[in-house]
Parts: sequence; structure tokens; C-alpha cells
Amino acid sequence: MWHGWPIERVLILFTGLAFAMIAVQVTLFHSRQNFRHWAMWLPVIELPIFAVTAIVLSFLDAGWLRWVFAFMMVVGMAGGVYGAYLHTVGVGQRVGGFSQGQNFMVGPPIILPLLMTAVAALGLIALFWG
Repeated sequence: MWHGWPIERVLILFTGLAFAMIAVQVTLFHSRQNFRHWAMWLPVIELPIFAVTAIVLSFLDAGWLRWVFAFMMVVGMAGGVYGAYLHTVGVGQRVGGFSQGQNFMVGPPIILPLLMTAVAALGLIALFWG
């Protein structure tokens, strides 16, 4: 049971809000590309679920929800790494590949999926900190 707002609870709430904002950006980027690859749907579906789970957990400290959240954060970390791999491959497929610095600016953002990994890691750290 939560007592007050310890830093762990605040960080879990922050994690949920961050996932909500990242979900909006990812949905816009993937919609702009017309969901050309099936994997583009994964973060669009899972990020809002991660966000809601984290926000609910910050207000309702249930043991089962903590384990669901932990599992989701591991999935989120793996998904972010996979997304970074796919985005890196996507940059390489553009005309000029990796030799064109412009491809890193206009191609798929390599850092955005890694941000998802970092936020999921923050969620795990906050969950198991105390």
C-alpha cells in the first residue's frame, strides 16, 4: 500500500505520462509512413497500455499489478531495442545509406525507440528501488 508520494511512486507516474506522450509521437510517425511494416503497430498498441498500467499502478498499489507492470517494462525494453534495430536498418536502406548524414535526420529516428527502452528501464528501477 502506498503511503504518501515516495519517489518510487512519482517515478512510476512519470513513466506512465512519458509513455502516453511517446505513444502520441510514435503513432504520428508510423501513421505518416502508412504502417508499411507490421512491427510499426507494436508500439502504437503497447505504449498506451503501458501508460495506463503505470498511471493506475501509481494510484493503486496491487501486488498483481506490480508484476504485470514489471513484465510490461521488460517487454517495452526489448521492443525498444528491436525498434532501434529496425530504424537503423531503415536508415541504411535509404539512398546513400549510412554514408549520407541526411538519412539520419530524415529517416526513421533511431533514438526514439531507445527512449522507450530508457523509460521502461526507469519504470523497472522505480518499481524495485525500495
